[in-house]
Amino acid sequence: MPLKEKEITKMYYSISEVSKMFDVRQSTLRYWEKEFDILQPKKNKKGTRYFTQADIDNLKIIFHLVKERGFTIQGAKDKIKGNKEDTINTVEIMGSLKRVKDFLLEIKSEL
Repeated sequence: MPLKEKEITKMYYSISEVSKMFDVRQSTLRYWEKEFDILQPKKNKKGTRYFTQADIDNLKIIFHLVKERGFTIQGAKDKIKGNKEDTINTVEIMGSLKRVKDFLLEIKSEL
């Protein structure tokens, strides 16, 4: 019986890795860090940022509101402050729908 492989996840991601994940500039991530209290990457003595999975999850919320829904920074802050759970649910639903869409497009291309 073969061993089941676990998906390996990193504990910390560099700002360049996160920048590529979200296709935004590093300066945008630094700006969002200043503006949003929910985003708090770890920093070493040199000031190098290390993003945790919780930071990535919070960035998904911020990205969804600012880049996908077109909220202003202040509007996104207010939305997160007022109803963060609703926003998290919406982000999760959008992610699920995107995966379903990608899967269906893959099936279509094989037909």
